[in-house]
Amino acid sequence: MKQTLKITDMECAACSARLENVVGKIQGVKSCSVNLATECMAVEFDPSTTTIDNIHRGIKNAGFGWSEIKDYSTEGDGRSRELKKMWQKFMVAAIFSVPLVYLAMGHMLPFGISLPLPKTIHPIQSPFSFAFLQFLLTVPVVIAGYRFYHSGLRAIWRRAPNMDSLIASGTIAAILYSLYSTTQIAKGHTQCAEHLYFETAAMIVTLVLLGRTLEAMSISKAGTAINKLIALRPTTAIILRHGHEVEVPVDEIAVGDVVLIKPGGKLPVDGVVIEGNTTIDEAMLTGESMPVEKIVGDTVFAATINKSGLIKLQATKVGSDTALAQIIKLVEIAQGSKAPISRMADKVAGIFVPVVFCIAVLAFTGWLLATKDIGFALTIFISVLVIACPCALGLATPLAITVGVGKGAENGILIKNGAILEATHKVKTVIFDKTGTLTEGSPRITDVITANGIDKLKLLLLVASAEHGSEHPIGKAICRHADNEQLDLLPITEFEAIAGQGIKCNVGECHVVAGNKTLIEALGISVDCLRDEADRLADEGKTPMFVAINKKIAGLIAVATVLKKNSVYAVKKLASMGIETVMLTGDNRRTATAIARQAGIKRVFSEVLPQAKAEKIKAIQDGGRAVAMVGDGINDAPALVQADIGIAVGSGTDIAVESADIVLMKNDLADIVAAIELSKATMTNIKQNLFWAFGYNIAGIPVAAGILHIFGGPLLSPIIAAAAMSLSCLSIIANALRLKTSHFQNRHSFESH
Repeated sequence: MKQTLKITDMECAACSARLENVVGKIQGVKSCSVNLATECMAVEFDPSTTTIDNIHRGIKNAGFGWSEIKDYSTEGDGRSRELKKMWQKFMVAAIFSVPLVYLAMGHMLPFGISLPLPKTIHPIQSPFSFAFLQFLLTVPVVIAGYRFYHSGLRAIWRRAPNMDSLIASGTIAAILYSLYSTTQIAKGHTQCAEHLYFETAAMIVTLVLLGRTLEAMSISKAGTAINKLIALRPTTAIILRHGHEVEVPVDEIAVGDVVLIKPGGKLPVDGVVIEGNTTIDEAMLTGESMPVEKIVGDTVFAATINKSGLIKLQATKVGSDTALAQIIKLVEIAQGSKAPISRMADKVAGIFVPVVFCIAVLAFTGWLLATKDIGFALTIFISVLVIACPCALGLATPLAITVGVGKGAENGILIKNGAILEATHKVKTVIFDKTGTLTEGSPRITDVITANGIDKLKLLLLVASAEHGSEHPIGKAICRHADNEQLDLLPITEFEAIAGQGIKCNVGECHVVAGNKTLIEALGISVDCLRDEADRLADEGKTPMFVAINKKIAGLIAVATVLKKNSVYAVKKLASMGIETVMLTGDNRRTATAIARQAGIKRVFSEVLPQAKAEKIKAIQDGGRAVAMVGDGINDAPALVQADIGIAVGSGTDIAVESADIVLMKNDLADIVAAIELSKATMTNIKQNLFWAFGYNIAGIPVAAGILHIFGGPLLSPIIAAAAMSLSCLSIIANALRLKTSHFQNRHSFESH
């Protein structure tokens, strides 16, 4: 069983590492992944061994809060409220910090500059008032930064210090020493006015609040893909109750309700048209700019736009069950996942803060012994604590994953988790199904050839009756052709579908078998009289389906499909990237070879049964190549699961989409190229982020500890250290957000190919 929870009270990578460690050790928990950027925890557990209540207790014992995500579309509202509170706290801290810095530092600016101060608070003439006013100005700043102290001290108490523990420890040390100096001033030791660090503590808190606020803003920008999807939903709808039109909130619509959609209106739910006809703009789902005609009986989807006619639809899926809601949920979960590359940073983050504490204490002790100056040693101690930045380590990977998944969603490429996004760039072989994937999913009948004296219309009638209700593209094509001929279909009995081969059933008094040559010959029926015709049609790229009636060959029906618009380009582009392309189909060898030749694919596996498709993929994997399988049908599901990366086209069946790792909502094979490029760009971004995160901490902590000062270099001010720490996180975030402006291959780029 899998569940995703919203986690509260996390501040840095040390927090996420601790939570993963605690929950991961609960008996029955198979995996636990915490994403710092989205504040989500994805946990998989065995319900026969443990319960979700045990996991909730584990989260609480680790020192964090949790909440269930009931509606992914409302998550943005909570983030907006939290961001507003953070801005308010920063403004309070800034309002009091600015006069505090003026008071504490104004009289000792460089180049002999001294800002004026009244005698009543001057450090020489009124040292106690000077110190006490600084204390009063510091108190509101500390209150504004209350979260740092609550989280940081609690984490220390639980022996799992985090980023806030570093900030809290450093600023508390500065405040306590300043309070001690203030009491000494009150006793007449006026020289202690030179040892006040109130402004240092206040500015550290203010700068960190600013950094956290800017981080939150930037991270919220990373989730704009979700916000854009949410914005597509209408808020109200008109339903029919007792013959009257009633406007209700969308959340109140129930399955079975009849909804009235006027021209120009957005559809509030998924449903079936029961009255009227119109055209629907489905660009938000399919990427197609041309509206789709809809008549009675057709399925329509929430957030699509009614372009012309007035229609009534019956709601079939509402709320979180609509296609749009499922897409939002899929993207949100994917953005909250982790990539395997983050494991190194997670391990470092787990021990990072305790190590920094040790370095700070050692530096303080060493400088105190060397200089006998507690103020100087305290400055070193505070600088080391506040310059260390586990946040940069914690955000380096998940933020890039969040942006990458969002970028894909904006372009109609749904990537189900971070591990998939990471693995996609390793693909060396892309295997395509034929019908509905490389070719259009709606083939048409091109030839009807009979044998043994049967009439063409009778042959078509019997086969169409047998194929009635079939989901296979060939079966649908035959039924459409029979409908155009205005044939009245006959009832059938004893229907049997043979996966990847064809069907058998009784149509009236006739026993009908329709399928490939393998199926017919396996029943002992000779196809010799039609073999040459079948070979000719196959060489033309058509798919011949043999028909036997009452155990005698009766004819064949040939269907043809055309390559999708971007199939040839996608194959060429993949080849230019050094990626092998393969066709894997249940169709006969001649037809498969003809279609592959048109697409530019050199390696073909034909006449492959569904269960054997997975075996073919495994054989390629055993050769050391990472494989992506692209398909759209039920028979592709095992192959999609077997492949390293399963890619389903959005027009495919629900089973194929569920089995896949990546869903191409635009049904455009050019997006395979875009997905691989996106994966490569994201991985490059992650490696850059990790390099700068590790590099910043490796360089910054020794400088803060005074390593340069030993050789006559500068000493790092705690305030500068705090600013550097905030900037380090912001630089990581800015680099991750560059992915949002990156240009990947898109369908519009290929229209000339």
